[in-house]
Amino acid sequence: MTAAPSIRVQREDFDATAETAALTEGRRDIGAIVSFVGLCRDEAGTLSALELEHYPGMAEAEMRRIAGIAVERFGLLGLTAIHRYGKIAPGENIVLVLAAAPHRQAAFDGAAFMMDYLKTSAPFWKKEHRRDGSAGDWVSAKDADTQALDKWR
Repeated sequence: MTAAPSIRVQREDFDATAETAALTEGRRDIGAIVSFVGLCRDEAGTLSALELEHYPGMAEAEMRRIAGIAVERFGLLGLTAIHRYGKIAPGENIVLVLAAAPHRQAAFDGAAFMMDYLKTSAPFWKKEHRRDGSAGDWVSAKDADTQALDKWR
């Protein structure tokens, strides 16, 4: 039984363990769950925070679209994707992806697919806030992120 993907964009932190429990509650058909938690790095001590902005409504719709493709393509039994916005300090959670499947490879592929699309195509913008008070940069997708996405096309 495939459950509809759970997609959220929120300011508050998430609890990966609680989200995993919610995804698997009452399920006996799930054989594998792959989880990915993205954290804010301190960029060698230079970053005080990363500020994430999104286009409300559009971000959730795009995440839901990508999640639907992942569920269909990899035969996922469930998928949770949570992306935070606002100012996030180094060490704090930014994103959670949980992919549930009958077998491990589908779960790995579903989680990787979802993250590759989130990194390159979801309407989120990231601005660095420097520890020294200087203006930070807007962060763009890296070439490696785009190359990772290419393998799914």
